Amino acid sequence: MLQQYQEAIENSNIVSKTDVNGIITFVNDEFCKISGYSKEELVGKNHNIVRHPDVPASKFRLLWKTIKSKNIYKGTVKNRAKDGSTFYVNTTVIPILDEEGAIEEFIAIRYDVTKEVFYRESLEKKEKELEELNEELEKRVEAKTKELKELNETLERRVQEEIAKNEEKQKVMFWQSRFASLGEMLANIAHQWRQPLTELNLTLFSLKKAALREEHEAVETLYSESKVLIQNMSSTIEDFSNFFKPEKEKQHFMLRESIEEALHILKRVLKRDMIQVKTTYEDAMVLGISNEFTQVIVNLLKNSRDAFVENGVLIREIYIEIKKDAEFAYVYVEDNAGGIAEKERYKIFEPYFTTKHASQGTGLGLFMSKMICEKGFNGSLDVSSKKGMTRFSIKIPLEMRDAK
Repeated sequence: MLQQYQEAIENSNIVSKTDVNGIITFVNDEFCKISGYSKEELVGKNHNIVRHPDVPASKFRLLWKTIKSKNIYKGTVKNRAKDGSTFYVNTTVIPILDEEGAIEEFIAIRYDVTKEVFYRESLEKKEKELEELNEELEKRVEAKTKELKELNETLERRVQEEIAKNEEKQKVMFWQSRFASLGEMLANIAHQWRQPLTELNLTLFSLKKAALREEHEAVETLYSESKVLIQNMSSTIEDFSNFFKPEKEKQHFMLRESIEEALHILKRVLKRDMIQVKTTYEDAMVLGISNEFTQVIVNLLKNSRDAFVENGVLIREIYIEIKKDAEFAYVYVEDNAGGIAEKERYKIFEPYFTTKHASQGTGLGLFMSKMICEKGFNGSLDVSSKKGMTRFSIKIPLEMRDAK
């Protein structure tokens, strides 16, 4: 039975014996397999033949002090194989005593924990990367929050300057609507962050569970998903910050790029409310402030979205088209949200007129959009409605080099 126990241990563990000076007197096949050395290369050599140079000498001094004191040593040891590769073993070194109590030899029983150590190091590295990503995200959020605050202060100063220059009612209402839009955009930021934060929390929880179960592929997948979520959240802040940057000088820009920016800003809202947007573009370049035209499109899209929800429309479609002739560019935004009653159609561009509840709209969105088209682009904004369809038509001159 003793012979059977010995065979069982040798076949399932890494076993070696040394004399009192650390010279190897016996190794089993498992020791040869993990170290890459043959028995002939090991027997008669000092056991430090597999010692890894990274391991401090103090650790081996502790080992020898322990076993020389006739105590059992236990620990995880980093070793180096014949081919230079690293392996880790959980080691138990037992002093064998003769009849008089003197140390006769040492037996070391080990088992391979290389995969577990490498996996733990990999997991720790990824945790550190996630911590660094979180720190970077916090810094960017802080920076973008400060930028938004500065933008808000800039808007306030511009309101005061406009009021001081001109007490016309339209100017006051224009800036009131800008503030209302800023509030709506900040609400959109909160909405677009809420779902990714929940997803990130669940992903990190799943990452922890997968790590405990040593599911390497799952850990890699969840780690990548976490990085993507964090990058998307950072991108969201950048998008809304760029939207409200004050641009005073008019520049030539492509209408399709401004429209795509509006669709990007509202993509989560459109997806959440199952609204399909179809686009057909002809290349058309106009002169003006791109952000202001983007705001016009955002206003029109949000009005369509509100109408879909209010009227309970199930199949929700918006069509955006850009056309042009020799003199003008035309942008059409059409939806199937139920149309607009004729008595309301004549008032729709009046300031403070709204069909929504007071808590849902100021009545300044379409007024401001029309004013931007007329004052900012020397163009026009009109509306038509029939058979449950509403179409807004924007007309802009292709050349405005003399515009102020």
